[in-house]
Amino acid sequence: MAAAAKAETVGEAGGEGDAPRRSKKKLVLLALPLLLLGAGAGLWFSGVLPGLLGMNAAPPVEEVAAEEVDTGPRPPEPAVFVAMPDIVANLNVGNRRPVFIRLRSQIEVRGQADAAALQAAMPRLLDLFTTYLREVRPEELRGSAGTHRLREELIARANIAATPVRVTDVLFTEILVQ
Repeated sequence: MAAAAKAETVGEAGGEGDAPRRSKKKLVLLALPLLLLGAGAGLWFSGVLPGLLGMNAAPPVEEVAAEEVDTGPRPPEPAVFVAMPDIVANLNVGNRRPVFIRLRSQIEVRGQADAAALQAAMPRLLDLFTTYLREVRPEELRGSAGTHRLREELIARANIAATPVRVTDVLFTEILVQ
């Protein structure tokens, strides 16, 4: 019986010696990937790792010099205003007494080249404006919100009619609803 007790004691001692080694092994197996992951994240966010991988390699000096010349600040092209002919159209009132709108406006574009292209597209522009105005009800033009909506709709139609010209704004010089 003493021999059996001694064998249990030796077995327990051997088992206790293995347990700390196993826990250290588990700790190393868990800590090592976390340590590598942390080091990789630090290198990535500090910019070292992308540089090593060639992801943000600096362009040759000649390319940098050419880019600096090309991307220098340019003065904006001055706005050019193109006067629109007066537009008179009847509004959509249903079966009531006819209501007319008289619209005098100017269109703002960037540069003389855009102004020339807009002049060439003027018949299409007048058609789109007149067609849109015939569908507007007088109630939709009331107040500053109505004027703002009208401006936005006319800008959208002007950009369609004068493509590739970019219309910056439509300025109203007269809006008369009778």
